[in-house]
Amino acid sequence: MSDLHSINEAINKRAGRKLLPSIAVSIFLILLVWVSLSSYRIIFAGIVTIAVILGIRELHRAFQAINIDIPLWSLTTATVALSAATWFGGVSGLTVATAIAFPCLLVLLLPRGTENFVRTASASSLALIYLPFLAGFLILLGRPHNGLERVMTFVVLVGCNDTFAYLTGVLFGKHPLAPKISPKKTIEGLVGSLVFTVIGGSVAFYYIMDSDWWLGAAAGVLTVFTATAGDLIESALKRDVAIKDMGSLLPGHGGIMDRLDSVLFAAPALWLALEIVRRAQDSGLL
Repeated sequence: MSDLHSINEAINKRAGRKLLPSIAVSIFLILLVWVSLSSYRIIFAGIVTIAVILGIRELHRAFQAINIDIPLWSLTTATVALSAATWFGGVSGLTVATAIAFPCLLVLLLPRGTENFVRTASASSLALIYLPFLAGFLILLGRPHNGLERVMTFVVLVGCNDTFAYLTGVLFGKHPLAPKISPKKTIEGLVGSLVFTVIGGSVAFYYIMDSDWWLGAAAGVLTVFTATAGDLIESALKRDVAIKDMGSLLPGHGGIMDRLDSVLFAAPALWLALEIVRRAQDSGLL
């Protein structure tokens, strides 16, 4: 038992997070997504909305560390509006709601005066696009009649990317991928995630989506690079505001933002890929 504890502690130290709590939280989140989509899909939209609201609270606290006070309640209201518009109006609803929310957000900042207006407006706009807008594509994935299959395929892709980047990085990682941004990420981890996410995507597309395996392989490549970019961007943001984790709500992960970072960038890419495939199939090109 002591040997297992020592091995676990060594893994935790090298990876920078606790392994077992991380696995438990991941399983819980997957079950939550599966139950919501297999019962009433609108519940999934509600779960995404709540996650984004919690993420905005974390981002609000992070920006306060560098004396930027983004409007928490305005962004919370915008999140609810964007999520509802996306669920009921699709991608058009998301686009129009964002176009309306953006100027409203700026107008609501005017009563604060001109001091630090550019900084606050820029950070608020970043929060609007980074969280509710990008998260809207998660809702778009779960919105159609095959939303369960689409989202679970996405879960497989992101899960393979995160898990095997973590494992191969811990076991074989020697060459930092971006040492100034995220020192624990390695090139070996990226290669491992690429190999296994391509395999996972191929299997998921063939058995879950009932589609061609090679489309899944292409989606795997797309997911690895978009998810890794999202992870690095959140790491850069945390380094700029000098914090380790965005929060502590999820044991082994940190905050909601530490779980959403890769998801937010990968979701629009997969949604676009599925739309291209669907239209190509409808036109007889595939």
